[in-house]
Amino acid sequence: MNEKEWAIQCRNLTKKFGHFTAVDQISMAIPKGSIYGFLGPNGSGKSTTIRMICGLMTPTAGEGHALQYDIVKDTETIKHHIGYMSQRFSLYEDLTVKENLDFYSGIYGISGKQAEERKQELISMAGLNGRENQLAHSLSGGWKQRLALSCALIHEPDILILDEPTAGVDPVSRRIFWDVIRSLADKGISVLVSTHYMDEAEACDRIGFIFFGKLLVEGTPKELKQKYGLSNLEEVFLHLVRQEQSEGRGER
Repeated sequence: MNEKEWAIQCRNLTKKFGHFTAVDQISMAIPKGSIYGFLGPNGSGKSTTIRMICGLMTPTAGEGHALQYDIVKDTETIKHHIGYMSQRFSLYEDLTVKENLDFYSGIYGISGKQAEERKQELISMAGLNGRENQLAHSLSGGWKQRLALSCALIHEPDILILDEPTAGVDPVSRRIFWDVIRSLADKGISVLVSTHYMDEAEACDRIGFIFFGKLLVEGTPKELKQKYGLSNLEEVFLHLVRQEQSEGRGER
């Protein structure tokens, strides 16, 4: 695949905090317009990797590019091409739905007619019609999730990065959220999403398993199940974890 067709590329990406290695020489490539699932338990290095790709944290070693922009040298440019949604949703609880969207429009320099049109598109996409004047803190987890996604999309990014976006959200809201994610990918937006839900992993085009900072394996859900002769991704992940532990690499 031509380099221009990759949304994100990382080579030997590493992050150390003193003697502790949070991310250990991760290499991966994410095709444009695809959904890439980043799987692993809490503390495995998913969020640290994501923050480096977003230009929010400087790698200790290795290199990475988002749309051919260097994640160390071109951090400000990258931020305008990436929509980032953290686990905590990054909402202002004392502002309304509309005011949160207004705030993020201002951050990205979107104003006037363009801002109004974009806000209406996102409110409709998220099903927030009629809730424009509702305070964010009064929304349920599922509605907050969709508002946070709308805020991350306000500047029409080419890449959407979601860090465990469905943690603590009910199953129905999770299903609706993933329907939206798939529709965005179908429109050409590249999606990197971290999760520890295996049913969500099945909905991804490609997935990578990370454990104690190391990327164990990556591929399509079908490829990985066939490779290990197992019926579901949870069994694949457990198999990989046991293998790492038996070889003495699963300890810090």
